[in-house]
Amino acid sequence: MKFYVLEREDAEIAAEREKLERERQLHIREIKRVQHEDDSIFNKHTIQKNDRYVLLTLLGKGGFSEVWRAYDLDSYRTVACKIHRVNKQWGDHKKASYVKHAIREKDIHKTLEHPNIVKMYELLTIDQDTFCTVLEYCDGNDLDHYLKQHGCLTEKETRLVIGQVVDALRYLGERQSPVIHYDLKPANILLQSGCRKFEVKITDFGLSKQMETSDDCDSIELTSQGAGTYWYLPPETFKDISVKISTKVDVWSVGVICYQCIYGKRPFGHDQTQQRILNEGTILKATVVNFPPKPTVSQIAQDFIRKCLQYEPSNRADVLELSRHDFIKSVSRRIVQQPASPSSRTMRDDLDH
Repeated sequence: MKFYVLEREDAEIAAEREKLERERQLHIREIKRVQHEDDSIFNKHTIQKNDRYVLLTLLGKGGFSEVWRAYDLDSYRTVACKIHRVNKQWGDHKKASYVKHAIREKDIHKTLEHPNIVKMYELLTIDQDTFCTVLEYCDGNDLDHYLKQHGCLTEKETRLVIGQVVDALRYLGERQSPVIHYDLKPANILLQSGCRKFEVKITDFGLSKQMETSDDCDSIELTSQGAGTYWYLPPETFKDISVKISTKVDVWSVGVICYQCIYGKRPFGHDQTQQRILNEGTILKATVVNFPPKPTVSQIAQDFIRKCLQYEPSNRADVLELSRHDFIKSVSRRIVQQPASPSSRTMRDDLDH
């Protein structure tokens, strides 16, 4: 009896230690965010175009961009302003490549209209080295933050999240010119706050690719080898640069995310760095997915993950097949009708002026 009491106490202590560690990481994250906000040259700044957008709070900072919560004084709404800065020390070729990359993201993202995809409103030039994309604001945290805070989701919660993600991917895949997101990961899945728990929106189309027609799904070349987040990319993206990729790249990412939501860790290379994954060919060896004994997970959920994580793309489910899977089909909703593409000026015009 005494042994079981001690075992229970050890488990409680371990759980409390994990909780405190998660809280510590959240505090560190907030300290860094506040420091980045204080150091930013855009602090207490307004974006040009008659000072329409007032920057309020820094939401996140990347290598060459910052995302701010801002207020639109014309439309009376809160938005997210993603400010991109071209490094002044870059050569002309690298600057041109960065601008071309940003133009492609804008051209793809601005045409997307789906309830589970963050809407892009417009793009503005701040100065010759800086521009800003104005996006729909989501007032919750991202899925990555949630998982770091809570460890994992229940199978029911995972079904809600993954069902919406697949619905958005089905929309991207059924467009006249299908879109591959290519950087699908928990940090790019935003959680809306409010009464509808786990309502999600996909964001960040910086690495996305658009195919000519829906018949080209197996004929687009891999142009972003070495880019992206390795834990969530499929084996074919680590092969020769001439390899062909399809929307099934995102299907693999869905399987990794689903596994991580349920089990609290990634199925391949969880404790490895990006560099180690690359050096050791971790994903190239990811031929079979193994499931831990705990927590107990339904066979339907495991079958869904297996269909996503098939090593060969030809054996992997496509997005339409996923949307019909018993694991999520009750969550999937009808696709929003896509509006006509706006006839506003392109980003290239903005940057030229």
